[in-house]
Amino acid sequence: MRSRTGVTREPVHHPLFARFYARCGPVMDARAGFAAHRETALAGLTGRVIEIGAGSGLNFRHYPRTVAEVVAIEPERHLRRLAVDAAQHAEVPVDVVPGVAEALPVKSEAFDAAVASLVLCSVRDQKRALAELHRVLRPGGELRLLEHCRAEGRGHAALQWVADRTLWPLLFGGCRTGRDTLAAAEAAGFDVLELRRFHVPERGKGLTLPLPSSPHILATVRRPG
Repeated sequence: MRSRTGVTREPVHHPLFARFYARCGPVMDARAGFAAHRETALAGLTGRVIEIGAGSGLNFRHYPRTVAEVVAIEPERHLRRLAVDAAQHAEVPVDVVPGVAEALPVKSEAFDAAVASLVLCSVRDQKRALAELHRVLRPGGELRLLEHCRAEGRGHAALQWVADRTLWPLLFGGCRTGRDTLAAAEAAGFDVLELRRFHVPERGKGLTLPLPSSPHILATVRRPG
């Protein structure tokens, strides 16, 4: 898209956060054990897979060889360039494509599985993004979720409410920590098959106060067949 001045506008433009995430994402994978959660989220996938908000491509090395192809959607230019580089080292074919989750540039019912990893917290329209994922999955296809989620405790949920309405989205690329992503997936027509809740970092691992972004879900949901 071009503005009246002829300058190309990116659909998602968070240059400072993109560079921060590119540096800190691998650190979180290594020191907070997040790489193991990625491995679990992608285990057992087969066929054609679409991943939304692929970022710098941290998931790519965790895809099992049973995957025939990954179409990785990433709207942010800097992260997309890094994802293209990461795709060259993946053990499965990965095609990195510009686009947004709310309007996926692919055909309906074209994929056996979909992956959303730390992205549904920051999409502009979560309901529409989930509807798009439902559209592009074949009947019976699975959506793997590795996402921030609303805290179960009232105090922690209140902390998320405050963070999401002040500086947190501005500092962290539009992230809203208190979204109830699992409920939104069910409302979009997905059936929940598996669910695990966890915190990053784990409780008792040196933090005296919880972070708004600590609660996560690792879930498998399915488009009914």
